[in-house]
Amino acid sequence: MKIPIQKILQSDVLPIEASVDLSELEALNNDIRDIGSVSVKCEASIRDDFIYCQLNISGVMILPCARSLVDVRYPFEINTVEVFSEDPHLNEDQDIEIHPIEGEVLDLEPLIKENVLLEVPFRVYAKEDELERNTLSTGDGWTLISEDEKAEEIDPRFAKLQSLLNDEKNENQ
Repeated sequence: MKIPIQKILQSDVLPIEASVDLSELEALNNDIRDIGSVSVKCEASIRDDFIYCQLNISGVMILPCARSLVDVRYPFEINTVEVFSEDPHLNEDQDIEIHPIEGEVLDLEPLIKENVLLEVPFRVYAKEDELERNTLSTGDGWTLISEDEKAEEIDPRFAKLQSLLNDEKNENQ
């Protein structure tokens, strides 16, 4: 998303709406499985020799569940203000990050990507109904059983041990 500085100079507040494709974030070493395009609304203005871009970034990313690794839809909305200046030495004295202006066009896409990456949560959990729909119950050489089934079913290799435990319980009572 690129904004010509001349357009910002010609208006008090320049509103811009765009869709930005962030699918290249999926290839980075992070948990984002799918993101596609995000909606970006920007209001660019100039005050005191600074260019302020007030951004609203919204979309949906697909992340893995921390328990089961099934896909979880994670909607997000980010509100941020990015500040630009032609003076490259201002960053040293300021508490906020001021981005240098390079050329006649502001490229907001790297800042949009950075803000989206900062929004990725540490963990997400799938809802119970999503888990039941997407969890495997059988595989090659294994079967998922519930705790109740586990208590009822005794491995034949341990049947003798179970009888010893039952005898021991009876003696203690």
